[in-house]
Amino acid sequence: MALLIDPPAWGAHGRLWSHLISDTSLAELHDFAGALGIPRRAFEGDHYDIPEERYAAVLAAGAAPVPGRDLLAALSRSGLRFPKRKGDRGIERLIGLTLPSGTVADVDLVASPREMDERRVFAAMVFLSDAGGDLVAVHSVRRDQWGSPGGWREAGESVRENAIREVSEETGLSVTTDELSPCGYERWRHVSGPWPNRPGQDVLQTFRATVASVRPILAPSLDDTDDRRWVTLREYETLCSGEFWWPLADRVLRG
Repeated sequence: MALLIDPPAWGAHGRLWSHLISDTSLAELHDFAGALGIPRRAFEGDHYDIPEERYAAVLAAGAAPVPGRDLLAALSRSGLRFPKRKGDRGIERLIGLTLPSGTVADVDLVASPREMDERRVFAAMVFLSDAGGDLVAVHSVRRDQWGSPGGWREAGESVRENAIREVSEETGLSVTTDELSPCGYERWRHVSGPWPNRPGQDVLQTFRATVASVRPILAPSLDDTDDRRWVTLREYETLCSGEFWWPLADRVLRG
């Protein structure tokens, strides 16, 4: 097992940066970074961005210096490379996530201001805020979990129509297509167990939207949720921080 770091040669935000990887496991990488006090927000799906001024400390802690091309080759060989489009930001990779249905999948959480190819999307979720910055939280009967309005895409509807319908059904509120802002996605790789998605559908698209008033009344039209409420961001975190998708929500909602 090895921790590898390339020289600080990548310019951004007025500084030079290195990339820190493990050639074996993300757990090893997170443990090493955590021991050095490197914040989790510096993680980019398969590496940590390290500012130039911390390069020497990372070397002293045991990371091996390698040229950038060698680091990239080692990351590719490891199987840990996190594929994403330019401008996307890898937040987390969850290996062997097991759902109550028995489905096992690997899931990538990605922040992005661009929507994914509609043909790949099987569901949508909306982080819905009010004019004062509070959030809607709904409780799913089927999953016995709190979260934001969202659900499976129905035949014949676009991804944005999917998102708008779920908001309406679970909260009674209306948002328009133009009010939906893409903010990220979950990318799923089926491992075993039930998989109801159509072939090629591996993405849950996430949006942000804001209603114009403060804490309007919530009046759902279906019984697939049994509670819903307006909450502060801190309260939303208390309800949802144990869910696998929380790192993406945390990044999106806190910026």
